[in-house]
Amino acid sequence: MDIVICPRWISRYLEAVEVEYESAGEFLAEIKREFGKGDKESTKVAELKRIGQEGRIIEEFVQDFKRVARGSGYKGRLLIEEFKQGINRAIRRKLMEAENQPGVICKPTCPEITSPQ
Repeated sequence: MDIVICPRWISRYLEAVEVEYESAGEFLAEIKREFGKGDKESTKVAELKRIGQEGRIIEEFVQDFKRVARGSGYKGRLLIEEFKQGINRAIRRKLMEAENQPGVICKPTCPEITSPQ
């Protein structure tokens, strides 16, 4: 994401705070160094909150959600809650009403899962 700031605003700001920067570019580079990581994470979180299944099949939504979740800083319960908010209401309702709630999302090859014999 590019930061767009009016050069006149930067000049007035630099004069007001009496900071010595050679140019507006140097000032913007310093802002990016100081706040760049948080900005990327904030953008990912905002996108995570905005994403929804809408008319797509759940597999498409899952793939998109995983892509957006990477780099958001969200983990565990918080990530699960955002996922549940993104899925269609009907699916969310069925999950909430299910007698056996899923506890762990895991591949069938996961050691914690044993096959019925």
